[in-house]
Amino acid sequence: MTATMAGAAARAGTTRTTATAGAADPGDRTGHPGPGDAPAPDALRAFKARVDGELEVFARRETALLEAIDPDLASVGAQLRAAVSHGKRLRAAFCYWGWRAAGRDDSDDIVRAAAAMELVHAAAVVHDDIIDESAVRHGRPTAHRALARSGDHRADGSARASTGRALALLTGDLLISWSGQLFTECGLPGAYLNRARPLWATLARELVAGECLEVLRTGPGSGGPESADGSLKIVRYKTAKYTVEHPLHIGALLGGARPALLETFSAYGVPLGEAFQLRDDLLGVFGSPDTTGKSGLDDITGAKPTVLLALMRQGATDAERRELGSLLERHPTAGAGRLERFREIAERTGARDRVERLITARAETATGAVDAAVRARLLEPPAAEALRALARHCLARAF
Repeated sequence: MTATMAGAAARAGTTRTTATAGAADPGDRTGHPGPGDAPAPDALRAFKARVDGELEVFARRETALLEAIDPDLASVGAQLRAAVSHGKRLRAAFCYWGWRAAGRDDSDDIVRAAAAMELVHAAAVVHDDIIDESAVRHGRPTAHRALARSGDHRADGSARASTGRALALLTGDLLISWSGQLFTECGLPGAYLNRARPLWATLARELVAGECLEVLRTGPGSGGPESADGSLKIVRYKTAKYTVEHPLHIGALLGGARPALLETFSAYGVPLGEAFQLRDDLLGVFGSPDTTGKSGLDDITGAKPTVLLALMRQGATDAERRELGSLLERHPTAGAGRLERFREIAERTGARDRVERLITARAETATGAVDAAVRARLLEPPAAEALRALARHCLARAF
C-alpha cells in the first residue's frame, strides 16, 4: 500500500452528492431484506450477489472510460475488473449491518456505500501482492505478474517485472480512488456522508501504519521471543480495524448511530478482526492451495512477522531457531519440504494450538460484546443475530 492510497482515502466523501441533506431517509421497496432479516447463509449469499453486481457495473463503466483514453490501457482495465471480481464481501456486510443496527432500512444506496469498502480491500490486496512478491492470488497470476506481460515483449525478464510492478502499483492507487468515488456517488444524502467522512482518514492512516509496521518487521532477523505482542499490533492495524471495526463504524455513522453503539462495535470488531487475521495466518501455512488460492510459502518466504512465527520462536529450541532462520530465507533452495518442516516446528512448539486459542478467546470476546449490547438495549435482536452470524462466517473457513 502506498501514500497515494492514504491521501485518496482521506479525501473520500468530499465530493457532494446530488441528494440534499433534507431528503427523506432512503428506503427500498424492491423485495430486498427488511429490517427484521438477519443474514442466514442464503441471505449472506444474496447480499454478496448485490455487492458483486454493484461493483461489476461500476468497474465496467470506469474501465471503459479509462480504456477510451488509449487502447494500450486495456490490460490495466482488465486487471482492475479482475481485482474487484473476487472477495467474501465481509467488509461490505459489516458496513451494511452498522447502518441497519442504527435503525435504518435496507436500500440499494447503502449497498453501494458498503461496496466502497471492498474497493479499499481490492487496493490493499494489489499492493500487498507487490510487497510480498506473491505470484498467485485466487488461483490466478497476481496483478503485477499479469501486467508484466503488458510491456515491451523484447525486454528481458527483469524489465518486464519492473513494468508489471509499476502498472500494478498504479492499479491499486486507482482502486483506492474508486472507493471514495463510489462512496460519494452511492445516492445517500450528503449530510449522511459527511457524518462518516472523517473516519476515512482514520481508516487510511491505521491501515497504512499496519502495512508499514509489517514491512519494517519482516525478515529472518526480525522479531524474537517477545515479539508476539508486536505481531498482534500489526494484525490489529493492518487487518482487524479496516475489516470489521471501521466498516461497522462507517455504516453506523451514515445511519446516525449513538456513540454507545460505536463503542459496542469497537468491542466486537477489534477482537473479531484479529481472530479473522489469525485464522488467515493459519490457513496461509496449513491450508491447501486449492482452498486458499495462493502458495503456502507466501507468509514463510521472507519471514512475515505473523503471530504464529512469533510463538514458534518462543517455543523453539536453539537448534530450531537456527533452522527457522534458514527456512525463512527469501530465496530458498527447497520447496514443499521446506513448508512441511515449518509446519512440523509449528506443531511441536505448540504455536498452532496457541493461535487457535487466541482465535477462540477473541471470538468469545466479540460475541460477548454483542450479548452485552442486547442486554443494554443498544442492539435489537435482528442486528445482534446478524453480527453473530457474520462472526461465525468470518471464522468458519476450511483448511
